Amino acid sequence: MQRRKFIQNTAMAGGLTMINPTGIFANTVCKKFPTVRVPEGARNFESKAIEKAIKKFSKNVNDEELTWLFNNCFPNTLDTTVTYSTYKGAPDTYVITGDIDAMWLRDSSAQVWPYMQFADEDKDLKNLIAGVINRQTRQILKDPYANAFYDDPEKKGEWTSDNTDMLPGVHERKYEIDSLCYPIRLAYNYWKTTGDTAPFDKQWLVAIKNILKTFKEQQEKDGTNPYSFSRNTSNGTDTRFLRGKGYPVKPVGLICSAFRPSDDSTVYSFLIPSNFFAVVSLNQAAEMVETLQDETKLANELKALATEVKQAIAKYGVTEHEKYGKIYAFETDGFGNHLMMDDANVPSLLSLPYLDAVDVNDPIYQNTRDFVWSLDNPFFFKGTAAEGIGGPHVGMNMIWPMAITMRGLTSTSDAEIKECIKMLKNTHGGTGFMHETFHKDDPTDFTRSWFAWANTLFGELLWKTYQEKPELLNSI
Repeated sequence: MQRRKFIQNTAMAGGLTMINPTGIFANTVCKKFPTVRVPEGARNFESKAIEKAIKKFSKNVNDEELTWLFNNCFPNTLDTTVTYSTYKGAPDTYVITGDIDAMWLRDSSAQVWPYMQFADEDKDLKNLIAGVINRQTRQILKDPYANAFYDDPEKKGEWTSDNTDMLPGVHERKYEIDSLCYPIRLAYNYWKTTGDTAPFDKQWLVAIKNILKTFKEQQEKDGTNPYSFSRNTSNGTDTRFLRGKGYPVKPVGLICSAFRPSDDSTVYSFLIPSNFFAVVSLNQAAEMVETLQDETKLANELKALATEVKQAIAKYGVTEHEKYGKIYAFETDGFGNHLMMDDANVPSLLSLPYLDAVDVNDPIYQNTRDFVWSLDNPFFFKGTAAEGIGGPHVGMNMIWPMAITMRGLTSTSDAEIKECIKMLKNTHGGTGFMHETFHKDDPTDFTRSWFAWANTLFGELLWKTYQEKPELLNSI
């Protein structure tokens, strides 16, 4: 985590000290909205379809600051984080998070997700996304319990104090349900969008079988768990209780997740947002293997697990709140204990409709939404600059722009969408980019100046709003 204070350079008449996408401080000639995007010709990847969308947005949205932010943020993943090549004649794409030179299964899927809608317009972009799927298949085959990988398959991980079964090429081995769901989401929607079946070969099928095997192991039905993780650290959320096994759970059909999508350890291992995500992903995988590989038996196993988890969520993942009524718990253990909070990272309780896990009008979700966006959620912060959800990963009073963006993406209220965009517009700290977090009272006090997921996700919100309710963008 890198926390920085953005400082105006008062010594330069009308100058600003800006932070570029690589996270390095650089003086920029003062303009109202100075150029901070990587210049053409120096970008990692250029898409004609994305450039066309940027021009269209800029032409039709009158708010100069919003068009500047869209120009900077929406293409940030392509500009700065992707490396495209081929591997054994097939597309191959390595995606870093930004300031961390490693590829997370989750982040890489989420970073290219907003470009999916343009895949049929741009063959190169289509190949780039196919390359992410191909790379993720090889990563899951290497270790389905790992969450992040290096480009070099022989590189040794930097976490030398980790007590877990680390293989060469693995950056980090924090097992998270969502790490195995995101590649399915990307693959399924790539198939539905493009009709291309090339990435879904026998190796991909083995990866799906690995995911199913891992999820079944993590139900702990036989009272054992092959996975453990501990780290010598002063940060409690970076390790697991009870010699790396975590607090015990009662096997009720839910799937354990040792870590959250924030890469923080769970308290109760049945992480409800991620179990919701697993239901969606298992059903999507079932449709794909049955249609593309004629694997009816495997499809039935995937669907059976999805049904089991869905029923367990309804029984064990819902609790009665004295103020909000029936709401979804964040975590549970099957013994009747519940952790009542939400975290900014996706999957979160807030994000469930975005992941197609619940209908946005589901009354339990709406109750949950009211709870998580309130001071009754211990990781909801309200300050003079903004309000939003944070989490233990960075600490108290630090709001994640991702959570504000997700609130906008899952909202059915014009006023709420406008409020979210306005808060994000006012809290980039003068940099022209979104960040991991910012202080609730001071957006110039932020972490991670180069965090591509937050940038691209904000671009997704702006583009969605432009397509569906363009009038909102001209009245922020």
